[in-house]
Amino acid sequence: MTLLTKQSKKQISLRQKVANGALAGVLMTSLGVAAPMVAMTQSATAAPADNLTAAKRLNTLLTNTKSMTANFTQTTKGANSGTFSGSMSVQRPNSFRWETKSPSEQLIIANGSSMWVYDKDLEQATKQNVDSQVGNTPALLLSGDPSKIDQSFKITQPYDNKNYYVLYPKSDSASFKSLSMSFSGGKPVMMVLNDSLGQTTSIKFSGIKMNPSINSSQFKFTPPKGVDVINQ
Repeated sequence: MTLLTKQSKKQISLRQKVANGALAGVLMTSLGVAAPMVAMTQSATAAPADNLTAAKRLNTLLTNTKSMTANFTQTTKGANSGTFSGSMSVQRPNSFRWETKSPSEQLIIANGSSMWVYDKDLEQATKQNVDSQVGNTPALLLSGDPSKIDQSFKITQPYDNKNYYVLYPKSDSASFKSLSMSFSGGKPVMMVLNDSLGQTTSIKFSGIKMNPSINSSQFKFTPPKGVDVINQ
């Protein structure tokens, strides 16, 4: 197998940051959509739920998700197209770990006060403060306070009998236009994001474990020796 050059690693890393930048800060924006494939399979005659009902139902589903681990496949279509895979862990309140393992390694960790983005191949780590802007990002859905979601999003349920939701940020400064979530058996199985750059990022989860005990060390990060640290 041909080894990646440093330049190609930078290009892959940039695509990851743009795509993941929909998942947590510069990253926290990585999921959403106007109408993902899963919606195409639903009955065209199904009536949508009203917004209040949709918000209550989504709140219940997310409240029941106190922690979660899973593998993921993340595909972005647009100017920064690419497919990445890895594993993730979330735990309320506000703990988030997103680890890309292929085609290159990148780690994103948020713990409520700060967020780290670590590129192993580039030997670079970026630290950001987690502020009120996180309330307008998809990361809030799986790691934040479910009762506050409707403060940041307009919540819709296009099909009253399906656990599929499309959220629209209320803030004009949000980095994505819409975010969708699909559930199966009470588990979030897919998220799709339409971002402000005209890109669509789809994330499919597998090997999902609901409400496992997760060691707090999973949400801590110390830059390895020799790594360049950038504070933002």
